[in-house]
Amino acid sequence: MNAMNRLANSAETPEFDAPQIERRTRRRRAVGIAAVAAALIAAGGGTALATSVGSSNSSTPAASSTAAKSDDATTLLYLFSDGTTTRLPLAGLSLDMAKPVLEKTQTKLGTVTKKAVKGCKPTSVLEVTPHAPKTIKPGDTVNFTICAG
Repeated sequence: MNAMNRLANSAETPEFDAPQIERRTRRRRAVGIAAVAAALIAAGGGTALATSVGSSNSSTPAASSTAAKSDDATTLLYLFSDGTTTRLPLAGLSLDMAKPVLEKTQTKLGTVTKKAVKGCKPTSVLEVTPHAPKTIKPGDTVNFTICAG
């Protein structure tokens, strides 16, 4: 019995630095979150859409008036199931950047018409149909007029 006790008492117990382990865990979590955020930002406008479509705001932004009317040709007005709407401006986006908007809103890409306009970026959205003040809902078809370049 004494030999067993001596053996048990002679073994070194592992030391754990709990604060160091906690800091390392927090650092790894922060790096992981930062990596995911960077990947989403690199993916493009989908993150901005996720925040705008995911929120159920009222139908008009805080500063509407004449500024909202000037870009209505390139603005989708999305109708939520609870009756609220949100504006989805597509002005200046390329067609490839606008397609995730259609996926998020569960709408379909209709006809894409190219129009020659001087000074516009190729494939940038010039007009969407239907556009604000008409609303769209899941399943609707959205037609685009893009810059031919």
